[in-house]
Amino acid sequence: MVARRWLVRAYVFAVVVSVIAFTLAYDAGMTLLENRPRSLLESFEFVMQTLTTTGYGQDAPWGTAMTVLVVGIQIASLVLIFAAFPIVIVPLVEDALATSPPTELEDVRDHVLICYHSARTETLLDELGAREVPAVVVEPDREIATDLHDLGVAVVHGDPESPAVLRRASVEAARAVIADGDDDVDLSVVMAVREVASDLPVYTVVDDPAFATYHDYAGANEAFSPRTLLGHGLANKLRTAVSTDLDGGIEIGEDFQIAELPIQPDGELRDVTIAESSVEKRTGVKIIGAWSNGEFRTPPFPGLTLAEHTVLLVAGSDAGLDRLRGLTRGVVRSYRRGEVLVAGHGVVGSTVAKALTEADIPRTVIDRIEHPSVDVAGDATDPETLRRANIENARTVVLALDDDTTTLLATFVIRDLAPAVEIIARVEEPENVRKLYRAGADYVLSLASVTGRLLASRIIADEEVVSFEGGIEVVRVPAEPVSGRTLSDLSIRERTGCTVVAIERRDGRVKTNPGDWIELGTYDHLVLAGTDRDVARFGDAFQ
Repeated sequence: MVARRWLVRAYVFAVVVSVIAFTLAYDAGMTLLENRPRSLLESFEFVMQTLTTTGYGQDAPWGTAMTVLVVGIQIASLVLIFAAFPIVIVPLVEDALATSPPTELEDVRDHVLICYHSARTETLLDELGAREVPAVVVEPDREIATDLHDLGVAVVHGDPESPAVLRRASVEAARAVIADGDDDVDLSVVMAVREVASDLPVYTVVDDPAFATYHDYAGANEAFSPRTLLGHGLANKLRTAVSTDLDGGIEIGEDFQIAELPIQPDGELRDVTIAESSVEKRTGVKIIGAWSNGEFRTPPFPGLTLAEHTVLLVAGSDAGLDRLRGLTRGVVRSYRRGEVLVAGHGVVGSTVAKALTEADIPRTVIDRIEHPSVDVAGDATDPETLRRANIENARTVVLALDDDTTTLLATFVIRDLAPAVEIIARVEEPENVRKLYRAGADYVLSLASVTGRLLASRIIADEEVVSFEGGIEVVRVPAEPVSGRTLSDLSIRERTGCTVVAIERRDGRVKTNPGDWIELGTYDHLVLAGTDRDVARFGDAFQ
């Protein structure tokens, strides 16, 4: 818009200068070359006749030199005329036909007011729409506001730092406000909201975590740091470890294991719910949990859609895992702890490293800049740097780099050096997620997508932004308190969240993936998989 205004002004200036120059040139030419002097007004009339193509036969004929001058004026006039179309006329017509974004909305209540549009806003709007919560975007940029309006998004064109604009967006009737502009600008937005609605929940998004304190001072209820949230999301994938506590009394089986399988784009299970997939009946494998959009669900609810690249945590025999692999098209990865390489020590990388340290998971940090917390200084795309970080013995590499192109290159390099290593990556832009998966990454989180989804969960459902589980435990418990009943009668998963992965009979035989119809004996034992909280809930319910 600013560029167009400058172009129009430059065009008008060029026309004025040209008319003056042509008038003076024609006046001088008629006096000196034709010896037929003209007044400036008559010379100006000639120029205007040329520009308007109305003719000036009264002055013809001219001599050669004057004819050349007249032809030059004619050509220049045509250029000015045709230049007017793209510079002035077409934009005026477009503006006349274009839809103007509204500057005020009425009859909207209980909505979420989003100040400024960003990549995070796209995911947030989708999440709010799925929850049937109305949202209104306040956007100062006219072109962005127009595009949003054309897409059907409720938008108010105006400056969200202005209390008057916020009133026109019905801020008093809103359920919450989200400020997602620059860190310093959001301070002004919070103050403007507080001027109009002192008790309204206000949430801000900060790129620099240091600004969170100032946002609190300004009156924000909570300041979210997207990179910190993303770091927690990546760390959560690694912290959900599986431990066993079978008291040495049972060997589940040589071919029984707990493993991860991702849902691939060409997998049969893609975009179907767990209930529709009938995985446990078709493969004999128990689904313990699922990673989806940075969140670990255990047990996953039957209506959970197995979207592309959802990672299933399952327990079963080798044969069952092979059958499941045929349905997911994913690679079976045994679930175990091991050395983790963290590439990048910015906000995301340092958050991951800190979380791993707290969870007693060994990690090596790589970064270009030397720092006391950096173990190996170097480029994560350099094979020699990765070898110095002992990538051959690593179980997982976390790519916490701040550039998506660099992350893509690092993925190719790592996959070439260590084909079996697990690669977990962050990206800035959602459209780069597919590229990382195609390059060989196992688990990818988008900064914009994760932040938008977590904001929606926190603001609408009042959920915790990041929920850390203490890991998955596999425990052996006596079945005596529930003897004589079937697994179907007990509804253990529904009541406690634990998954029964095996039953040890009195004679020592082990039945993996037991059916719901199996009746438990007094001397049987159950092998359960679940979080610490789920196992404790089982004890409260049945023991």
